[in-house]
This record gives sequence, structure tokens and C-alpha cells, in this order.
Amino acid sequence: MKLINIGFGSMVAAQRVLAIVEPDSAPIKRIVQEAKERSMLIDASYGRKTKTVLVMDTDHVILSGLTPDVLEARWKEKPEPGEDIQL
Repeated sequence: MKLINIGFGSMVAAQRVLAIVEPDSAPIKRIVQEAKERSMLIDASYGRKTKTVLVMDTDHVILSGLTPDVLEARWKEKPEPGEDIQL
């Protein structure tokens, strides 16, 4: 299982991520608010400005203080030794 560091010591399972998006649009703000109301919001930004919203296949929504570009680069990093490469 590949884990992605989403900042400040927090990790998520790469295969569970459905979308990595910026938090500025109204639909994404609505998704974040609805997740908060359903207690499905995880704030991993540690008090910093939210720069990325991760939508998970478990219906959780995760906030990160890192930019989508940084998370994309981490997503594309070489897999750990012994880990299968998925295309």
C-alpha cells in the first residue's frame, strides 16, 4: 500500500484518493461544508491555510496545507522497495 505524505506528518492511502482539488470553487466549498456536517471532514492542515482538498472513496474529505502540485509530485514519487508499480 502506497502512502502519500499530505503534510505535517499526515499520510493517506494513495489508492483511496478520488480527487485532489483546490478549495476555492463554490462546489468544493459545498463538499467541505457537507462533509463537516456529516462528521466526515478531516482537517490535516494543522491551522494553516487550506490549499488542497482530498476527496476519498470512503466519503471522507481531507484538508491539507500543501498545494495540489506538491501532492501530485509526491503521488508520482518512486514506489517503496518491494511495492508493486501500478499504471
